[in-house]
Amino acid sequence: MNQASSQPSNKMHNIILIGFMGCGKSSVGRELHKSLGYHFIDTDHLIEEQAGKSIPEIFKEDGETAFRDLETGILQQIIQQNTNHHIIATGGGMPIREQNQALLRELGFVVLLSCDAEVIYQRTSRASNRPLLNCEDPLAKINSMLKERLPIYEKSAHIEINTSSLDFNEISCGILESARYHFGSTP
Repeated sequence: MNQASSQPSNKMHNIILIGFMGCGKSSVGRELHKSLGYHFIDTDHLIEEQAGKSIPEIFKEDGETAFRDLETGILQQIIQQNTNHHIIATGGGMPIREQNQALLRELGFVVLLSCDAEVIYQRTSRASNRPLLNCEDPLAKINSMLKERLPIYEKSAHIEINTSSLDFNEISCGILESARYHFGSTP
């Protein structure tokens, strides 16, 4: 567990989960929802609802840039709605845009869930809804993308937790303790 500066830079009390696909953002988000009673938001689901189509369809029909625009729009909506006391699980590429990094931090306490490439491969190998991994060598693609994205994720997050060998309860407890410290009280 790595912890960066924990001084809150805003008044929004949300826990935002970022990280590569397959690192457990949605599963950990649901666990935190149970523990805290906060509403759970999955930004990918919001995008699919608003677009009226699945993420693979958006990638195929509109392209990755259009999808990234939708991600930025979702973050802006959540902020404009003054969303507070929520658990927010983001798509794996959301922090890629510098604009999104600032928006994520504006929303609250940003937690990077990281994972070893082999574990990500095992967790995602049976999923058909991962358009970026529809290639000949998904493990090589995962390694390449992790190398590119990890510094961006680390720059965006207040804390990093490697989920490779932890269960959801352990991860959730670590996040809750860190969030209490970050916010100076209960999240």
